[in-house]
Amino acid sequence: MTGLSYAVPVPKGYRIGPWEVREPLASGAFATVYAARLTEDEASRSSDPELPRQAALKFLPTGTRTPRQLHHLRDLAEREVELLGKLRAPRLIRMYDTLTVDDPGHPELDGATVLVLEQAAGSLDAVLEHDPKPEAGPALLTQICEGLHQLHHAGWVHGDLKPANVLLMKDGSVRLADFNMAAELQGTHAYAPAFATPDYTSPELLWPEIDERGTRIRASADIWAFGVLAHVVLTGTYPLPGGTTDARCDAATRYACGTEELRLSPELPDAWRDIVRDCLGRTHADRIDTEALLRRAERASGAARSARLPRLRPRRWRGPALIAALMAVAVLGTAWGVRYYMRETPGENVFVVSEGVATTATCEKPLVYEDNTYGFGYTAGWSITWEIEIRQGDRGSFVSEAQCLLKHLHGITKVGNEVDGTFGPLTHAAVVAFQKRAGLDANGIVGPKTWSALRKASNR
Repeated sequence: MTGLSYAVPVPKGYRIGPWEVREPLASGAFATVYAARLTEDEASRSSDPELPRQAALKFLPTGTRTPRQLHHLRDLAEREVELLGKLRAPRLIRMYDTLTVDDPGHPELDGATVLVLEQAAGSLDAVLEHDPKPEAGPALLTQICEGLHQLHHAGWVHGDLKPANVLLMKDGSVRLADFNMAAELQGTHAYAPAFATPDYTSPELLWPEIDERGTRIRASADIWAFGVLAHVVLTGTYPLPGGTTDARCDAATRYACGTEELRLSPELPDAWRDIVRDCLGRTHADRIDTEALLRRAERASGAARSARLPRLRPRRWRGPALIAALMAVAVLGTAWGVRYYMRETPGENVFVVSEGVATTATCEKPLVYEDNTYGFGYTAGWSITWEIEIRQGDRGSFVSEAQCLLKHLHGITKVGNEVDGTFGPLTHAAVVAFQKRAGLDANGIVGPKTWSALRKASNR
């Protein structure tokens, strides 16, 4: 490690828990990742079939720092631990364990948080260094889209999507990683740390308003980052002019203000040109959402269509809670002759009704579930929310959910022939019509009261 700078220098052979540190894999401003292997005695004793014999240890220096640095670094570590602890999805790097270094004899390590992660073979950043336009680019981009969709579907924003944070496994598959800047959505927004990688930062976040909670960020910021990343992977160049990061950021600001145009490379394949353009909308409302992005990327790359997303967290048995919930809905079961199964989403136990067999809700067939706070309501299988506020100009899965409920639960067809996730004039008119029917303030905004009414149906 001589001559190199590491955020957390760890000597080879250092042991933490059952792991022995090997060679360094990568290092950034706030963490260093090392290869590690289970110690021989632990490997012989371990009965956990999911615990690998090799892993990556990510050291975050949350111990010996100034109070201000300490608070910031702990926040970064907690963000990543929280996300990886809650979510397990095929395209997100897997976390096996978290450890804390207790070693006063090594003050530079003492107190560090260590994430035990699935070990990758390399990063997209390293691939691009050797091959600026890899032949497998379209297939890799489609898998990145899949990972973003899984993340957004679970209600999280990555906040720092770039080639260095896209990992490649030995089998060539993709994992999204490095969730230090990730944030859980609170309605349409999340609050993330006040910095990211400038070349992949959406224009509205280059000079953001910052309060005590951090920077206000939408999922559409990840879409912008993907558009830049796709252009880089497919052409080897950035989509906005400039020989330096500062120059490209200035161009992005001018573009957002309408005084600069995108200059997409002529080398960009036709199948991807419109996709990249729709990712790089001037404003968040001009950008595509991840579900539509994934489907278009699959077509552009010739990849097989991925399955509709299931629950993202493992099913857990909650005996007393499950029994109580089933008793509470027994009257519905008697009346409809249905059965129930449990599906878990972040923060909720969800019980979906189906006739005869367990099935997930769809847009065309909304089904009943139980919310811990609000009771029973219908879901159309997109986003299970009661408190978020959406209005004309918004896009995304929350809009799709409202469109599905309006059209297929309440018979209001003004949303048009397609459920497109765009809150345009037709959807606004449909919301107003529904609000008048329900005796609500007909303001065309879907807030908590309108969600509550949308999720109820007296005729089903």
